[in-house]
Amino acid sequence: MDQKVVSPEPPPVSEYPPRLLVIGAGSRGRAYARAVISSSNGILAAVAEPDDYKRNKFGTTMIWGSNSSPPEGASFKDWREFVAYETERRARVEAREKDVPLGIDAAFVCVLDEMHREVVVALSKLGGIHIMCEKPLATTLDHCLDMYKALQDNLDTTGQQTVFSIGHVLRYSPHNKLLRKLLLEDRVIGDILSVVHTEPVGWWHFTHSYVRGNWRRENTSAPSLLTKSCHDIDVLLWLLCSPPDCSSPNCPPPHLPTAVSSTGSLQYFKKSRKPLAAGAATNCLSCPIEQSCKYSAKRIYVGPELVGLGTGNRGWPMSIVLPDIESYGTEQDAKAAVLESLAEDYDENTPDPQVAQRNWFGRCVYESDNDVCDEQIVTISWDEDPQPIRIPNQDGSSWPTGCTAPLADNLNGRGSKLATFHMVAQTKEVCERYTRLYGVEGEIFADSKTITVHNFNTGQNTTHNTRIESLGHGGGDAGLTRQFVMAVDMVKNHGWSTDRAQRELVGCTLDEVIRSHALVFCAEKARKEKKVVDWADWWSKEVESKLE
Repeated sequence: MDQKVVSPEPPPVSEYPPRLLVIGAGSRGRAYARAVISSSNGILAAVAEPDDYKRNKFGTTMIWGSNSSPPEGASFKDWREFVAYETERRARVEAREKDVPLGIDAAFVCVLDEMHREVVVALSKLGGIHIMCEKPLATTLDHCLDMYKALQDNLDTTGQQTVFSIGHVLRYSPHNKLLRKLLLEDRVIGDILSVVHTEPVGWWHFTHSYVRGNWRRENTSAPSLLTKSCHDIDVLLWLLCSPPDCSSPNCPPPHLPTAVSSTGSLQYFKKSRKPLAAGAATNCLSCPIEQSCKYSAKRIYVGPELVGLGTGNRGWPMSIVLPDIESYGTEQDAKAAVLESLAEDYDENTPDPQVAQRNWFGRCVYESDNDVCDEQIVTISWDEDPQPIRIPNQDGSSWPTGCTAPLADNLNGRGSKLATFHMVAQTKEVCERYTRLYGVEGEIFADSKTITVHNFNTGQNTTHNTRIESLGHGGGDAGLTRQFVMAVDMVKNHGWSTDRAQRELVGCTLDEVIRSHALVFCAEKARKEKKVVDWADWWSKEVESKLE
């Protein structure tokens, strides 16, 4: 049975609510903007977007309204125009000019992955703006480290490092928050021994994004483990590395991995798999077996079966295929425009840079220029790493966090363990992740809706159903947005330090962001070199040495 979406009430609005800029009015920018309106106590104040249609559509529906023109400081053609304006605006304030528009307090960075570094570094140099960056942080480890250093220098007027959040939305869904509580606070299966986590991408969804779309080529984007699954790796580290409660400045150190290995490849979406009956066709609209091929672009984007126009859908992914699709009044007009777009193709004489710079949604999935993995497994292992623990009082009231008498041991949840992550393209489910967790006292099966705990001692099963706060990642989009904006609000209006807001509300440090991204790059090294990588040694050489 489908669960009902139950949106939480937004936090109370302060006298001077956080003013927010969205950089990039694509699908992710719009998702966070909708979450700002529905679930936060901030206000959308500005948008920066190079596409005129997207920018105006975003502004008229979410900022200045359909019957108004954008006010000063609300609409920018790109992030550079915003930075130039904001630099001038601050100079006008400094010169005590009258009636200068208010600035923005925070920015959502939702541009293409490969642009994250230049935008975040530029905002950090401008200084004082709290930042939420869509995942992944950047497409190379060096760019991630550049951003880390820049963000450390992004200080507000009191000299504090500003609040930062990353689009690891899985941390913020009610489902995963409950799972973490059951594991680390309630310890319902005792010490965790192993985890097997699967991300089923979906057979047609993978072709949309990773064969025909933005993230199909490693040299123009990044490995699919980063672009698709970096927040899955982050969740595993959140469950297995991070202490149960990190809201205190005296948070114990993380339990760090020992070794990382990975295997995977582009298994299916390549020319050797092309059906012989397709012949020399490179585009679905001219293919002799188009009607019988499940990857037909007409079937996916036009037909009534999946997510095409025939289902009445003009949102994602149709808005990616045809960004101005909502401007076409009739279904017939929209269909004609979609088919025209799908018919676009290239041949062996087309320069590679021209092929790489755009998407080709009508291209045969066996004839595309994609090279990212469509299946990959990552294995992460931990050795025992006990920390000093307190001796309990006679009444047993002060056992260390995570330990319960009389079964507490010296490891305090920091025993050896193993995690396996599996990203797979050919699945019926579309991003409906599922996880099995094995502990000393029981085991858990968690899908995207329920968490079932089996207790070895009693033989009983307990099923937990969590509410879905929005359709975006089970409430993760709304949860991340709400917590980030609330953190900005508490700093702006309620006297909180940015460090406290980062720990208690964002719940993720900049160090954690770097660690989970670094592990993805470490896993890619292991995969490409076909070896097991020592985590501590790799971290010392590839991360610490570059941050000194």
